Amino acid sequence: MLSLRLFQSYHPDTLAALLAAGALGGALLSQYGFGYRPCDLCVLQRYPYAAIAVIGVASYLLAARRPRLARALRGLIIALFVLEAALAAYHVGVEQGWIAGPSACSGGTTATSLEALRAQLLSAPLVSCRDVRFSFLGLSMAAWNILYALASGAALTYVMRKQTPRAHP
Repeated sequence: MLSLRLFQSYHPDTLAALLAAGALGGALLSQYGFGYRPCDLCVLQRYPYAAIAVIGVASYLLAARRPRLARALRGLIIALFVLEAALAAYHVGVEQGWIAGPSACSGGTTATSLEALRAQLLSAPLVSCRDVRFSFLGLSMAAWNILYALASGAALTYVMRKQTPRAHP
């Protein structure tokens, strides 16, 4: 069983950047290594991870000189992990048909003429957000992303709490 103590040796900012880079690396590997083309929601879910990686590096660089700002940035990172989980949950809802999803993900057409249809087809995503392209143990990549984002946020919170000096009563 994976223990959270494994993460204690990492600086919180380094851990955040590594977890985000791991998620982005996995997404890019599935796209370019295994040929799973992303839908619009899949691509949207990459933005919080990119922001987490950048903010994690910035917070690491600021930690010694501006510790209060670094702590605030870590709070933002935790919020971005929660946002990531929410985006992934929304995507799962679209996949399962519980939520209609954005019109760009529908795969349907609203064109009223041949030229409008052509323009819509050329600008439409090639993969519908409703299609589950890969699943493991019955969960889609979006569902796994919910778990990963929540676990990453929890691990980071744990490390931050363990490494923050507390005043003794």
